[in-house]
Amino acid sequence: MSDFTSNFWSVFVAAISIIGILYCAFLLWFSAKVKVAASHDTEDGTTGHVWDEDLREMNNPLPRWWLWLFIITMVFAVVYGLAYPGLGSYAGKLGWTSTGQYDAEVAKANQELEPLYASFNAQTPEQLAGDPKAMAVGERLFMNNCAQCHGSDARGSKGFPNLTDGDWLHGGTSDKIKETITKGRIGQMPPMAAAVGSPDDIRNVSHYVLSLSGSPHDSVRASLGKPKFGACAACHGADGKGMQALGSANLTDKIWLHGWGEEAITAMINNGKVNQMPAQEGRLTESQIHVLTAYVWGFSNKPAAK
Repeated sequence: MSDFTSNFWSVFVAAISIIGILYCAFLLWFSAKVKVAASHDTEDGTTGHVWDEDLREMNNPLPRWWLWLFIITMVFAVVYGLAYPGLGSYAGKLGWTSTGQYDAEVAKANQELEPLYASFNAQTPEQLAGDPKAMAVGERLFMNNCAQCHGSDARGSKGFPNLTDGDWLHGGTSDKIKETITKGRIGQMPPMAAAVGSPDDIRNVSHYVLSLSGSPHDSVRASLGKPKFGACAACHGADGKGMQALGSANLTDKIWLHGWGEEAITAMINNGKVNQMPAQEGRLTESQIHVLTAYVWGFSNKPAAK
């Protein structure tokens, strides 16, 4: 935690930078100060030093252009360090920041794309889903912002919903999809072990849940688990079809977001689950979200006729 409250590293980085520049300047000054004494033995271009009888040290100083290159480099380092961030927490005279440059570039790109998105904004998501140009833009938005979790084919994986199967936790209308993209979602199932009962009761409920979708199950355990399912019905409904208003899963459709089978269901009942989709508001513009909504909606729906 001290890394965030102490200025040690800021001072350390600034000190290393300044000392490095000063040391280079001292080294050049000291090297230029020392002159090789002239003598009758140095006409051969050596310093006059001899080792092992015949090893001589050549007197070949650095070319002047090389010396000036060192000086220019040091001057550049000083000017850069004063103008830009580089000396610890010193912000620089120009006030430049990488985030500021990024924001400026994004704003410029958005401004250049406004005419393109203006034509998209005039259409509903259902209409846009049939526009090849809009879908090409939507595909790139999806690949850059959504595919990391939902996959490039939008079929998801364990813990990440499949966007192509028509099974929507919070609703599959274009308005609901846009709301999900804009605001994000936080889904939470609390641990229900205490409400359901004993470990054996939990196993029974697991088999009852499997029976709701016609999955292989133990019919005896399922019949014993049905009365205990009342603790789950508050969210999933008495028929197990879920409630989109709550984002609770439909347990009757054989679509299992977090795993199928007695073991997976038992783990869910015992441990609960928290899932979060981050809000894209602020990362994407309203126009981009509008196009992305149409693209996602089109995975499980037919585009509206123009």
